[in-house]
Amino acid sequence: MHKLSLVLLLTSLLVSTAPGAEKSEVATFAGGCFWCMEGPFEKLDGVKEVLSGYTGGTGDKPTYENYGDTGHTEAVQITFNPDKVTYDKLLDVLWRSMDPTDADGQFVDRGKSYRPGIYFHSEAQKKAIEASKAALVKSKRFSKPIVLEVLPAGKFWPAEEYHQDYYKKNPVRYQYYRYRSGRDQFLDSVWKTPAK
Repeated sequence: MHKLSLVLLLTSLLVSTAPGAEKSEVATFAGGCFWCMEGPFEKLDGVKEVLSGYTGGTGDKPTYENYGDTGHTEAVQITFNPDKVTYDKLLDVLWRSMDPTDADGQFVDRGKSYRPGIYFHSEAQKKAIEASKAALVKSKRFSKPIVLEVLPAGKFWPAEEYHQDYYKKNPVRYQYYRYRSGRDQFLDSVWKTPAK
């Protein structure tokens, strides 16, 4: 390891573990089009960053042009402070933002590159997912089985810059896409509250 790399690594460890330093964890979720998955999480107090990207495939550095060919799915990676927002709360927002009963895509976007999934970063997250999923099944909120994939988190590749915060950069196009996709109509019918 180069001296500079070692110094940067040690510095980042010291900063993240220094007394008074804000805690930070990562969650990775897929719920179809990543444009639609950023906003619900960015609105939560305690969420530091939401990145659109690709995960769950093979090969390095997928792009928007080839990520479907490498088996990746569109996803978001959320950096959050667990003292301010719990992982359970993030899971609740996830369930209310997508259709966990459709393994072949989400709404108008079809195919494995839009498959839903939860990718856990720790055993604690895995247990929280299992409990949250069991509670959702017990609630009978959905008439079909919950089929989204639950897997250990792999490499997450951030999407191109023009995809980041697309809903803010292109609000008219985003709202048109979102409405035409059928996502909001489905979520409204399942949860009986307006989806955003």
